[in-house]
Amino acid sequence: MIKTICFLVSFFLINFAVTAQSNTKIFNGKDLSGWTIHGTEKWYVQDGHLVCESGPDKKYGYLSTNKEYNNFILTLKFKQEANGNSGVFFRSGIEGTKITGWQVEVAPIGHFSGGIYESYGRGWIIKPKPENEKYLKTGKWNTMKIKVVGDEVTTWLNNKQMIMLKDEKIGKGTGFIALQIHDGGGIKVRWKDIKIQELQ
Repeated sequence: MIKTICFLVSFFLINFAVTAQSNTKIFNGKDLSGWTIHGTEKWYVQDGHLVCESGPDKKYGYLSTNKEYNNFILTLKFKQEANGNSGVFFRSGIEGTKITGWQVEVAPIGHFSGGIYESYGRGWIIKPKPENEKYLKTGKWNTMKIKVVGDEVTTWLNNKQMIMLKDEKIGKGTGFIALQIHDGGGIKVRWKDIKIQELQ
């Protein structure tokens, strides 16, 4: 009986330690307040959407949060127009347009949306199962959810879990969240309803 009570108390305390705050919008639908542009690619607001679009230089570009986030649940919606090769970085840092950290892939079908890529490091750490590519809705709004707690990362695409990863190096990481536009030109992606739930 005492062991059972101790277990329940421990379980309660562990869950209490990862208590979530309320959802907070980190994109206000009006302007880029709270964000910083890196590079020469285009980031702007149109019809309440955050839009990233290739510029004349056709290089990598990033839009990072001014605030750093450690443990969190991030939800957002994206729609790929033209080539939709992009991504969501977490626990990341940047110098110029050289970004370090981890990216949750956002890309056309066949390019591992929901997988985790380590920038300037180990490359692909985990890719979703090929059969899960079908959950990406081309040219339509998609919902992505990213949960990062300690050394564990889980991603969902349109309510389908894509990956779950435990990684010691990620567990030691710190930094901001950033959206990416891939190099090569011809890319355009819309984002909206970007919300974060910080976890203790």
